[in-house]
Amino acid sequence: MRVPGSRRARLTPVPGTDPDPESGPAVVEKTTRTVRGPKGPNDDQLMQDVPPHY
Repeated sequence: MRVPGSRRARLTPVPGTDPDPESGPAVVEKTTRTVRGPKGPNDDQLMQDVPPHY
């Protein structure tokens, strides 16, 4: 929908939908880390590797 004087289109809600954003839980609990298994033979090398785009 074009709005006079605006460079961007304004998104209007579709009839029959709720335009209000969903609200998440009031308190977000931290997740605990899971216990890792035994180290593999190349885990140290993989942790030191840097992706080529860096």
